[in-house]
Formats: sequence, structure tokens, C-alpha cells
Amino acid sequence: MTSSQPYTFDRVVRIIISIAVILGLFWILNILKDVLLPFCVACLIAYIFEPFVQFNRRLFHLKGRALAIFITLFEAIVILGLIGYFIIPLIFKECSHVAVLLKHYAQSDNIAILPDSVHDFLRRNIDFGYIASLLTRQDWMNVIESTFSFLSSGVDVIIGIVGWFIVVLYLVFIMLDYDKLMVGFKHLVPPKYRKITFKIGNDIKTSMNHYFRGQALVAFLVGVLFSIGFVIIDLPLAIVLGMFIGLLNMVPYLQLISIVPTTILCLIYATETGGSFWYIFGACMAVYAIVQVIQDLFLVPKIMGKSMGLNPAIILLSLSVWGTLLGFMGLIIALPLTTLVLSYYNEYILKSKVE
Repeated sequence: MTSSQPYTFDRVVRIIISIAVILGLFWILNILKDVLLPFCVACLIAYIFEPFVQFNRRLFHLKGRALAIFITLFEAIVILGLIGYFIIPLIFKECSHVAVLLKHYAQSDNIAILPDSVHDFLRRNIDFGYIASLLTRQDWMNVIESTFSFLSSGVDVIIGIVGWFIVVLYLVFIMLDYDKLMVGFKHLVPPKYRKITFKIGNDIKTSMNHYFRGQALVAFLVGVLFSIGFVIIDLPLAIVLGMFIGLLNMVPYLQLISIVPTTILCLIYATETGGSFWYIFGACMAVYAIVQVIQDLFLVPKIMGKSMGLNPAIILLSLSVWGTLLGFMGLIIALPLTTLVLSYYNEYILKSKVE
């Protein structure tokens, strides 16, 4: 039989004070979000890199953390550098190719794939010539040169760069004392509340593992598979579109919205080459189907395991809500905060009603 506590004056005052404290915390976070952002980013990167640090310690039989951290950061820089060296020129080449396709599409008159009214609507509302100019290599170089010129003259931007340089300092210090910081956080909790706090903390850790580590690895591999598939069928902007789909996969099944830009690319490509739209579109759908099968049957079971994280709709909602409230920092802390709220609700609301 369920029982509820009466709403005495003391309990009402406690509830009001708790609500005021929570609102005050959000107000402080909103004021300090620019200051806390580098620290939160550094914490997230340190959390993601921690398994690699431990792997390097075991691989090279290192006792301390300093050398393992240096090796991990060096490996990350080398990998990112190699990816940039080989991938960026391909991206520039693909962008130039798509620019040619867009110009050809904008100048074409007889297109039998879709009704003329659809093409007229697209041309009235989309400046294909302007988009094509943005995708050319020369314009990209002008943007980069203008950016560097602006950075060299803008005091606020320089301060921003210094702020992001602080991220590196935070990252190194956090990674050096990662174990001590974790133990220190546990000691900050009063003994009376440690049991429930640690339980909620484990729930947050599980969700973080699934989302930031597991789902990030799945999303990256899915992006690579899509890029390879699009390259094989010779779809324009294959690498960019493939990695974009991988990024969308950070929220499971959100990659389905990428079918729209994929269809537009197929349309533009078929117009320029004179080939069959349905052939290239069918090939793209085959890539979607194959990658989805690989993802569901191999990647997710191997990386994520049998346990499931938050529902995709809850993940998308939490990213939208916290991102709107706290900006980019809200996107970083969205999942742990949402998990904290759900764990608190399950522990104090649902279980208390059952008891």
C-alpha cells in the first residue's frame, strides 16, 4: 500500500529552497558557460582518451601516466594529421566537382527526371551559382586567407584562441591526475549519500560509455563505410556526405534524414552525366541498406554490447533542450545531466511510490 508524506510547512519550504537552488545553479552555469566551456571540453576529451591511455600503459608496460599520455596525444596528432593530409585534398576535389555539376544543373533546360515545376521551384529558391562558387578550391583558399587575416587582427578572436589553448592545458592536467580526480570526487560526497550518489554515478558512466565512446566509434565506422560505398558508386561529394551521415549517427537512426541531400546529389549527377537517376539512386539505397545491416548485425553488438543506452528520441530531445539552454556546453553535458535526472526520478519518485 502506498503512502505519501503530508505537505507540511517545513516540507514546502524545503521544496521551494531546492527549486531555488536548482534555478540558481542554472543561472550560474549560464553566466559562466564561456569560462566553463574549455574545462568541459577538456574533461570530455580526457574521458574519451582514457581507454587509450590505459591501453598504452599495458602495451608498453609503463608504470606512470605521463609517458602514456604523451604517447596517446602523439598518436592522436599523427592520425589526425594523416587523415587531413590524405582526405582534405580529396574533399577539395569533390567540392570542385560538385560545383561544376551545380552550374550545369542551373543552366540545363530539359530535365525529364522530375516535373518542370519542381525544377523551377528549386531554381527560384536556391542560388546554385552562389553555392557552386563557395565549393571551388579558389574560394576555399580565399576563405582560409581571410580567416587568417581576421585572426591576426581581431583581439577578441585572439582571446578566443588563447581560451582554446587553455583547453590543451586543462586536458594535460586532467589526464595526468585522472585517477586522483575520480577518487577525489567520490570523497567529496558525504558518507550518508554515497550509496545513492555512486549508483547514479554508475548510471551516468554507463550512458557515457555507450554514447561518447561506443556510439562515437560506431558513428565513425559508419561514416567510413558510407564514404567507401559512395566512392565505389562514384557519387559526388562521397567522403563529405559519408562522414556527415556518420556524424548524424551519433543519434541512432538520425542518418535517415541524409536521404534528402543524397537524393539531390543523385539528381544533379544524373542531369550532368545524362545517366539514369534511378540507377544512381538505387545504388545509393543499396549502400544505405548494406551499411545498416553491417551496423545492426556486427558493429552495434560488438561495440555496444547487448545493453541499450538512452532511447534515441530522449537523446535528441536532451541535446536540443540543453543545447538551447547552455549553448555548446549544454551539448557536452546533455547526456550526463539527462541520465542524472532520469536516475533521480527512478530512485526517488518511482521507487518511493512503490514502497
